[in-house]
Amino acid sequence: MSPELVITNARIVGRDAEIPVGSLQVHDGVIADIDTGQLPVAGAVDFGGDYLLPGLVELHTDNLEKHFAPRPGVRWPGRLAVISHDAQIAAAGITTVLDAIAVGDVRDGSVRMEILRDMIAAIEASQKDGMLRAEHLLHLRCEVSFGSLMDLIEPMSHLSWLKLVSVMDHTPGQRQFVKPEKYREYYQGKFGMTDEQMDAFMATQIAAAQAHGAKNRRALVELCRAKGLPLASHDDATPEHVAEAADDGMVVAEFPTTFEAAELSRQHGMHVMMGGPNLVRGGSHSGNISARSLAERGHLDIISSDYVPSSMIQSVFLLPKQVPGIDLPKAVAMAATNPAESIGLTDRGVIEPGKRADLLRVSLIDDTPVVRAVWRAGQRVM
Repeated sequence: MSPELVITNARIVGRDAEIPVGSLQVHDGVIADIDTGQLPVAGAVDFGGDYLLPGLVELHTDNLEKHFAPRPGVRWPGRLAVISHDAQIAAAGITTVLDAIAVGDVRDGSVRMEILRDMIAAIEASQKDGMLRAEHLLHLRCEVSFGSLMDLIEPMSHLSWLKLVSVMDHTPGQRQFVKPEKYREYYQGKFGMTDEQMDAFMATQIAAAQAHGAKNRRALVELCRAKGLPLASHDDATPEHVAEAADDGMVVAEFPTTFEAAELSRQHGMHVMMGGPNLVRGGSHSGNISARSLAERGHLDIISSDYVPSSMIQSVFLLPKQVPGIDLPKAVAMAATNPAESIGLTDRGVIEPGKRADLLRVSLIDDTPVVRAVWRAGQRVM
């Protein structure tokens, strides 16, 4: 049987090393063979020395929201919003994306709550009809202080494409917003509140957390355990946060806010995730720890694009330049292999025979990575 795809003259980035000049063959959407040197095969795709990387695997992006609600008061048609989001994701080299949909929010009647079900329905329908380049899976971001959280999530928990649930608590004075001034800066900027309105808003959030947080967290964890759904902690800051996450069986620690929390999370076997925007910008927009400093200490496992899709591929090529001990294969693993394996997607995320042929052609121009072509399961999608 002849291969459906042959790539040659490529700089192949494997699990542990690079092949400076190599070739790859794909059969039935799966990587069949990898060779050193060039293959003089008719119809082969000549990379001209460009990088061949596995398709990136994104566990946490809220990018879709911006396409559903591009301006205040504007709601975009569902499928059109998903297609635009998907195009941006694929152009960033992401072939598997867990769209992180907020379940619960810091305010009743928010845009997030208004578009929640429409986003899920539009993703599902667009994917079913073959309209999307990347494979879209679901990540539910659950705000435990939201009173009706469990009523919202229980009907969604049966979805076969739900692959991750994160436990979130954005109460002021802790986790992401340990520094109250940062909480004020973020939400006053987001909602345009006066100081008096902000004081009342913070008091409401604290009261909601006291009323619902612990009860909802326990119910959510038990639901996910019963259904075998992987869990992620979010914005852990203290040893107590990490201990609770470990007791609850979390597999991913999303955006820990302190060195201590990150180190303890890894000791408990959790994969530590940080945002690509944090790496590219050189720091956290919330004033918490920098992703680069975690990488320097060996406490970074997974890169997420968070709110800028292109930040993943940018981070992959930035880390080896900035952090001694991290070469390109290790950086690629943080954006492909590690996120895939952390939630049980063991068929992808690395260039090896037998793995799904999710592949990228990347040029490096003045230290800027440019995604030239994307294949998913051996089919070119961009």
